[in-house]
Amino acid sequence: MSDHPEATIAPVAPVAAYQPPYYVAVFTTVRTQDQSGYGETNARMEELAKEIPGYLGMDHAQTPGGLGITVGYFRDADALTEWRTDAEHRVAQKRGQDQWYESYTLHVAKVERSHGFVRAQVPEDPQRPAAG
Repeated sequence: MSDHPEATIAPVAPVAAYQPPYYVAVFTTVRTQDQSGYGETNARMEELAKEIPGYLGMDHAQTPGGLGITVGYFRDADALTEWRTDAEHRVAQKRGQDQWYESYTLHVAKVERSHGFVRAQVPEDPQRPAAG
């Protein structure tokens, strides 16, 4: 189950592979029972991150057992620093520690190699009758 309802509306796809180097912030969480206000704050944090020059995207995953993983992608260390030090983000971090997270880890890394794969879509044959 995703904490991000927009993922059910849009097609699911990972953030594209970018030309290295770039940076990733991997935020892994176990959340508390009290999630009041989390969804709204999370949506706001995504809006804020998108405004940062050098922001490349964000991936999210949630295991059935409750482990959440968010990976933020940033073109350079300055963009990542801007995100880390954003005043509104700092307030959300404090609220996360006080209310939403049982535990979390943050790993920051410089990406030195990156590639991706997308399965080619077979075009519809206009002569073939529609299924159904």
